[in-house]
Parts: sequence; C-alpha cells; structure tokens
Amino acid sequence: MKKSDAINLAASRGRVTGSAGSAVVSSRRAANLKKHILNKDAVIAVIGAGYVGLPLALAFSRKGYRVISFDTDLNKVAQLLQTKSYISTVPSAMIAKAIKMGKFSATYDAAKLKVADCIIICVPTPLTQEKIPDLSAVESASKAIVANLKTGSLVVLESTTYPGTTVEVVKPIIESTGQRCGKDFFLAFSPEREDPGVKGHALSNIPKVVGGCDRHSADLAQTLYAQVAQKVVPVSDTQTAEATKMLENIYRAVNIALVNELKMLFDRMGIDIWEVIAASSTKPFGYHPFYPGPGWGGHCIPIDPYYLSWKAKQHDFSTHFIELAGEINTKMAEYVVNKTIDALNRANKPLNKSTVLILGVAYKPNISDTRESPAIPIYKMLADGKADVIYHDPYAKTFDCKIAGTTIKARSRDWSPALLKNADCVLILTAHDFYDPRFIAKHARLIVETRNLMPRGIANVTRA
Repeated sequence: MKKSDAINLAASRGRVTGSAGSAVVSSRRAANLKKHILNKDAVIAVIGAGYVGLPLALAFSRKGYRVISFDTDLNKVAQLLQTKSYISTVPSAMIAKAIKMGKFSATYDAAKLKVADCIIICVPTPLTQEKIPDLSAVESASKAIVANLKTGSLVVLESTTYPGTTVEVVKPIIESTGQRCGKDFFLAFSPEREDPGVKGHALSNIPKVVGGCDRHSADLAQTLYAQVAQKVVPVSDTQTAEATKMLENIYRAVNIALVNELKMLFDRMGIDIWEVIAASSTKPFGYHPFYPGPGWGGHCIPIDPYYLSWKAKQHDFSTHFIELAGEINTKMAEYVVNKTIDALNRANKPLNKSTVLILGVAYKPNISDTRESPAIPIYKMLADGKADVIYHDPYAKTFDCKIAGTTIKARSRDWSPALLKNADCVLILTAHDFYDPRFIAKHARLIVETRNLMPRGIANVTRA
C-alpha cells in the first residue's frame, strides 16, 4: 500500500495525528467546499451592502446562489427588504427579482452568518484625519465572522487596504478562538474593481485578482469568483493581491496629479490642456490619456495611496510620489475657486453675495456617490467666501457640508432654464450625461467649467 493511501485510510478511521492528519483534514474540507461552490448549493454571505458589496451579492444571486447581504446600517437593510435600491447603478427591480427567486436576503443579525459557506468582506476602509488607515470596519466584520464561522468555510477580504492586512489583521482575529487558517477555515484577498456608472465595466467582464493564504484558500477563492467573473487572475499570496490594488490606484492618483499640474501651468502659458491631451492621444504607444478636473474623489483614489504611504513608514521608506500627488490633487479645489472668483470679477461681480450654481457634486459622472468629492470642499470655500451657493445633480439629491462650523444638508435644486438664468455663475464640476452643453450655454450668463463639457467658441466660458 502506498504511503498516501495509508494516510487517507488511517485518517478516515480517525487515527492520523500531526501534520499529515491536518493536511488530510484540510484537503477534505477544501474539496467538500469546492464541490458545494461548483454545485451552487454553497451559501454566500457578503458583509457590507454598499457600492461594492451589494452588486457583488446580486451577481452571485443571479448565478443561482443563495446570498445573505449583511450590514449594520439598519436603514440599508430595511430598504433592501422593501426592494428599494439606494445606489443609482443598482435598479430596484434587480433586488426585487433576487428576493422573489428566493436567492437574496438582507439582515443586520450577525448570527445569520452561521449558515454561510463563503463570507466576503466588503466594508469601508477610510482614513483618519491624520491620514492613518482606519480598519475598524474590517476588524468589526472579522469579529462578527469569528463568532459565527462554520468550520471549513472560506473568508475573502475585498476591502482595499495595505499589503499585509489579511494576514496581520483578519487572520489573527479569526484564529483567536483556536481555529486554524488552511485547516478549519480558508482565507483569501481579492481586490474590488467596481467602476460604477461606466458602461462596459460590469463585474462579470472585469478580471478578478485572487491571492490566498495557502493553496487550498487560493483554489477555493478562484473557484468562487470564477462563477461571476469571466477571468480570474491568481497571484502568489494575499500580500501580492493587496499590493495589486495599491498599484492600480496609485497609478491613477499620480497621473491625475501630473495632468492637473500641467493644466495649471498651461493655463498660465495660454495653452489648452484638452487640445494637448487630444493630440498626445494620437500616439499609438507609450502614452495613456488622463484628464484634469477639480481634484480627486471617490472611495479609492484619495484614500488608498495613503494606506501604502502609512505602511511604507513601518519599513523606513518615504513614498514621495504619493505625498506629492496628494498635495497637487487636493490643491485643485482652491485653484477652481480662484478661477471662479476671477471670472466673477471680470463680470464686475464680487464673490460676496453672488449666486454660484454648481452643476454636479458626485465624484464622477452618472452616479450618486459624493464620497471625497472635490465638489464638497469647493462648495465650502465658496460659501465661506459669502457666496450664495446652490447646486444641481440629477443623481446626488443631498449631501452634508460643514459651513462656518455648522453641518448643513445641501439639497439639489429643480432643473430649469430659470435655475441657470438666475445664477451669477454656473460652475460645472461633474459632466453627467444629463447636462446638455447647448442648453447650459443658452441660459447661463457666466460659466466656469472643469470637465471640458462646453464647446469651444462660447464667449462667457472660463475653463478652470
């Protein structure tokens, strides 16, 4: 009898101990979970029902899996149970269909996680005011899991974070009760790559990077994501997968900063940055276009680079490009406000008591997300300068902003020709498809724009 056959026989009779026995148990549990994933009878729980977690949960439900959407926000859970969507890119009908098919449920009760075979963590990873990673949501999710973890389950972290988080933060919490990664549970990292509002960038056709803490964890995570993604890209470990997300977002942050700095320089030189970019884009190699704007926004680009910058300090390393990119992109809000003041002055209007209408407060076109949007500090600076600031956004109906030490809830105004005509200045910050440049040009007295929405040759347009 071969040694491997003997080990398997002994294990089945409960007599194998030590590393050989653990390896057999690990293999058996991994094989069992893989079978359930492939048979679509594995129960999947997604912790976090936001812009990443909710689309992911619905994607698995459409593939026939029973999915539990868990969130500590009672309002989100209530809306989901009422088949109401709070995300502009997720139709309410999609939620209603998933619930009707019996493939989707929402809860704030962590005990419901006990039935899950696969648990995916999609919670926010913000920064503190000191630009230090705030992993409290990841830690809370991990603690909820450890209290309700079924033996042989797979846990995957998707929340963007610095390399090492999965093994340094999540793994110790789950192992705190004596369970062992790679034997009693399996653990992996797969960075989210959501691009809401962009046609053609659906979850299914965006390659999914996966790294596991061990070979069984990696294989199970690959098997799981292969059910909803056309292509899965395996990497050697969780740290590599985490670093992949860092590189993707830092690449964007640095190049956005570069083109924003060039915009400010070319403006002084009387050169149209947009014409320069269009001409440069004709080169078929060695160049990829990035576009200037009023700053940076969203839950990734203004946040994630600082995660790596913070981690780098633990290795006695300074990330100069990251810090410089942050300085430039943050400075763009002030630049836009100054250009707005200059445009008003040329029209013999002081900022004080002028009505400034902001068009678009979401951080990117065709979505409602205002997280880290440059529109918010611009709104605040204009209001602090005693302007009467109002806004319109077809998606973001409200947002909170602190003015003179008091938090206000700004509300989108109704769209009409009068809204444009009555403003002393129309400031375009987000180029939603909703906005017709000809309509704006016809009714606005003065326009300051940051997104190249308005055509050339209009006399009352200032490009910021």
